[in-house]
Amino acid sequence: MSRDFDLIVWGATGFTGQLVVEYLANTYGVDGDLRWAIAGRNQAKLQQVRKDCLAEQQREHLAIFTADSSDADSLQALTNRAAVICTTVGPYAIHGTPLVEACATTGTHYCDLTGEVQWMAKVIPLDQDRARESGARIVHTCGFDSIPSDMGTWFVQQAMLEQHGVAANKVSCRIGRSKGAASGGTIASLLHVLEEAGHDPSVKQALADPYSLYPQGLAKGQDGPDQMGAVYDADFHQWTCPFIMSSINSRVVRRSHALMGLPWGEDFRYDESQLCKSRGAALRNTIAMGAGMATMALAPTRKLAQRFLPKPGDGPDRAARESGFFELFLHAAHPSDRSKDLRAKVTGDMDPGYGSTSKMLSEAAVCLAKDDLTVDGGFWTPSSAMGDNLRERLVSKAGLTFDLVPIP
Repeated sequence: MSRDFDLIVWGATGFTGQLVVEYLANTYGVDGDLRWAIAGRNQAKLQQVRKDCLAEQQREHLAIFTADSSDADSLQALTNRAAVICTTVGPYAIHGTPLVEACATTGTHYCDLTGEVQWMAKVIPLDQDRARESGARIVHTCGFDSIPSDMGTWFVQQAMLEQHGVAANKVSCRIGRSKGAASGGTIASLLHVLEEAGHDPSVKQALADPYSLYPQGLAKGQDGPDQMGAVYDADFHQWTCPFIMSSINSRVVRRSHALMGLPWGEDFRYDESQLCKSRGAALRNTIAMGAGMATMALAPTRKLAQRFLPKPGDGPDRAARESGFFELFLHAAHPSDRSKDLRAKVTGDMDPGYGSTSKMLSEAAVCLAKDDLTVDGGFWTPSSAMGDNLRERLVSKAGLTFDLVPIP
C-alpha cells in the first residue's frame, strides 16, 4: 500500500492519544523508517500536543491534519493519506462508525481501543464486505481489552500444539494482581453501553450472548453466560469472582478462534474471572460489582454517579502510570490427559488502562503498517490478524511478557 504515511493517530489531543504520540516519538522517532502523523478536530490543540509530547528537534517533522467525524469527505481525505488509522476516540458507538466506514471504503487498515461489544456487533456486518473488497484490515480491541486475553490464549494454545500435538479444549483466564484505575474513556464507554441497553433490547441481547461477535452463519459453541458469582477454581486452588471485562474479552477470544478456522476444535470453551484471596473476598467483590452495575444501569443513579467518576481525557500522572502493572494467567486443559495441562502468564509493566494500553495500541498500529501479514481485508481480532508478529513487538518494545509457568 503506497500512502504518504504509514499511520496517523486520530484523537491525538485526548489523554490516551497523547500517550500514543509520546510512545511513538520515543520509540520510533518522527523522521525515521516509520512515517506517521497526528490528526484531530482542533489545529491549535494538535499543535500543543506536538509541543508537549515531542522534543524540540522532532516537532517540525510531525505533520498535523484536521478532520471531523461528522464530515465523511474529510474522513475519506484523511484515511487516503495513511496505510493505518490508529484511533483513541470513544465512545466508539458515538464517534467510531463514520471512521470505520471511511477506512473500509479507502482500503485503510484500522485499529482502536473499543470494548463496546454492542457496537462491534453492529458495525462488523455493516462494513465487512466493503473492507474485504478494499483490503482494509479492521482490528478492534487493541488495548487491555482484549490483547492480553486474546494473545495470551493464542500463545498458550500454540504451546499446547507444539508440545503435545493437540489443542486445549478449554482455556481458563484468571486475572491476578494489578495496579491501575479504569480510564475516563473506558467509563464513558461503559455508561453509554448501559444507556443504550436501557432503551434498545438488541443491545441487551448482544451483551448477553456469549457468541455475539461470532461470524454470521457459524454454529455457536458450548460456552454459556459469563460468571456471575463467587466460584472456587480447582485448577488454581483459589476462589474467583466476576471480572468486569470478561464480557468483552471472552467474545473476542471466541471470535479469534472462529476467524482462524476453529483450530482448537468445535467444542473449544473459554472463560474468564478474577482471582481472589479467599471466599469472603470473592463474595465481597461480587456484591460490590453487582451493586455498582445496578447503580449504573438506572438513569437517575447513573447521572449522579457520573459526577464522581473520571471524565474522558482524565488520567493519572506519569508516576502513577509507571508504578502500575498487571498479570493474568491462562490455564489450558489437555483434552485427554490433564497431567499435560499448560499454564501461561501474561504481564504488563505499566498500569493497564493507560500506560500499557497506549503501548499495545501503538504496536498494533505499527504491526498493521509495517509487518508482512497474511490475512485479507475484513474485520479481525489482534491474534487472528497479527499473531506472532504482534507478540514479538509487544515483548520487545511494549513491556509485555508471555511465558509458560509451572502449575503448582
